[in-house]
Amino acid sequence: MSVPSNLKYVDTHEWVDVQGNEGVIGLTAHAVELLGDVVYLELPKIGDTIAEGASIGVVESVKAASDIYTPVSGKIVAVNDVVLGDPALLNQDAYVNWLYRVEFTKAEELEALMSAEDYQAAIS
Repeated sequence: MSVPSNLKYVDTHEWVDVQGNEGVIGLTAHAVELLGDVVYLELPKIGDTIAEGASIGVVESVKAASDIYTPVSGKIVAVNDVVLGDPALLNQDAYVNWLYRVEFTKAEELEALMSAEDYQAAIS
């Protein structure tokens, strides 16, 4: 399974696409593969303040339910309503179908995120 090299990762299987002082966040393809067919998503609301490592939502599949953890602290500035309406899109491409966008409040947290190579090694 290919892990995009332009993203940062955490061991709870979320990715971050750093875009200036904001990040687009989603679930890795590895996580989605382990879950199976995704049928339900619960995500934070725009304006919510989130803390690194906190459970901020839920993803459910036909096999299991799992918490979604935030890799960084910040304020939710967007939620992907398309994926909320059709969670199965995650099974098609977990790296295109992002979950939410956050404005960073502690940019130094980005330094602790894994590179694609480190994440690939962790899941191999």
